[in-house]
Amino acid sequence: MNVQRRLLPNTPALAAFEAVARLGSFTAAARELDLTQGAVSRQINLLEEQFGR
Repeated sequence: MNVQRRLLPNTPALAAFEAVARLGSFTAAARELDLTQGAVSRQINLLEEQFGR
């Protein structure tokens, strides 16, 4: 069961991904999520690393 848990991305990273996909912009996503553009970028990077893409 612990292996399955590691496969689930964290919620903030998913929220950042969804906002970027919907808005088409890291800057707009950051504004909506009340984060910096760099923080959104790091969240997306975490997802990329986790899924190897």
